[in-house]
Amino acid sequence: MCYLTYAPGPPIDEFVDYFWLFEGGQTARKERIVPSGTIELVINLRDDEVRIHDREQPEKHRRFSGAVLSGTYSSIFVVDAMQHESMLGVHFKPGGAFPFLGALASELSDAHANLTDLWGRPALELRERLCTVSSHRERFQVMEEVLTCRLRRSRKGHPAVPIALHVLGPAGTGALIRDVAREVGMCQRRFRPVFAAQVGLPPKLFCRILRFQRARTLVDQSQKLDWAQLASTCGYFDQSHLINDFQEFSGLSPTEYLRRHQPDGRLKSNHVPIPG
Repeated sequence: MCYLTYAPGPPIDEFVDYFWLFEGGQTARKERIVPSGTIELVINLRDDEVRIHDREQPEKHRRFSGAVLSGTYSSIFVVDAMQHESMLGVHFKPGGAFPFLGALASELSDAHANLTDLWGRPALELRERLCTVSSHRERFQVMEEVLTCRLRRSRKGHPAVPIALHVLGPAGTGALIRDVAREVGMCQRRFRPVFAAQVGLPPKLFCRILRFQRARTLVDQSQKLDWAQLASTCGYFDQSHLINDFQEFSGLSPTEYLRRHQPDGRLKSNHVPIPG
């Protein structure tokens, strides 16, 4: 199995966290993907399809083309890990996908979309180029080149959103939403749709997901956990508040999550195996 990541250079690094490439990671199981607060572009280099399964009935699924955009989710969705034979992805920074979409991020919230529906023919050409080149380095270079070209022709987002993301901080606890709105010179009523249009979620829900992600990361890194201390560290009012958010965003209690999310080289970040 091969799992590689690549950090692109300027100007793409302002918008993209990293590219990733997964080869030989297929396994006969379903996996939950928990919300991350951002958008991801995924290209299946083996088969010209991506299957997204129903969270309540994982045996049911929807088929998309081999190049698909995963919008900003506020809950889990389910994938078949047999698709991980050869996949390349772009993990955007929060709000970073907006210049490349050709649509509002809020229009893709809690949904997947075929890249062809947003880009047209260039989406097909991108997948064809990625499937044609043979080396990992070339694939990352092709993706970086295509995004750089698209950025030159993209529409600009509202300047308040990057400022707001900076003030909120990586864990979403940097300031209250009303204070952030005041910081960027907007009323809360106006700030919410502007933020959601570029990030894909309302600011309060986005901050909750960032806080959950911080807690999830600390759970992954810790052997012995004091749940009350973890809740306080991550900005939760109390332990029950932490448990409620874990249940909402992962479908699992923190204890269940810890039991299921064991180290596995075939498991990507934000993926949790579904037993059986």
